[in-house]
Amino acid sequence: MSEEAEAGLAAREPAAAPVSEADATRERPQRSLPNPSGEERKSKAIERALAQEEGRYRLRDLKRAHAREAKHYVNCPLDYDTKMRLQKAAFDNDIKMTVIIKAAIDQFLRDNGY
Repeated sequence: MSEEAEAGLAAREPAAAPVSEADATRERPQRSLPNPSGEERKSKAIERALAQEEGRYRLRDLKRAHAREAKHYVNCPLDYDTKMRLQKAAFDNDIKMTVIIKAAIDQFLRDNGY
C-alpha cells in the first residue's frame, strides 16, 4: 500500500479520544460475587460443620492414642548391692538400667502367664 492510501485509511478511522481513569473505571463491568441461594448457603454451612466435627473427633482420638502410648513410671526401692549389680550390668553391656529392668519385668510376666 502506498503512503497516500494509508493516510486515507487513517483519515476515515475516527481518532480514539483519550480516556481518563475515571471514565475507564465507569466503563468496566462491575464484577460481583455470586449470591448463593438460601439452600446453597445452608448446605455449605452443614458441610463445614460436619468437617469441623470430624476434625474434632480425629484430634480427640489422636490425644487418646498418645495418652495410651505415654510412659508410665514405677518406682521401686533397691538395696545397695542390687543397685550396684544393675549399674555394672548396664555399664558392661552399654545399655541403660531402665532397659534392663524393663526386660526383666517383661520376662517375669511372660514366664508367669501375664
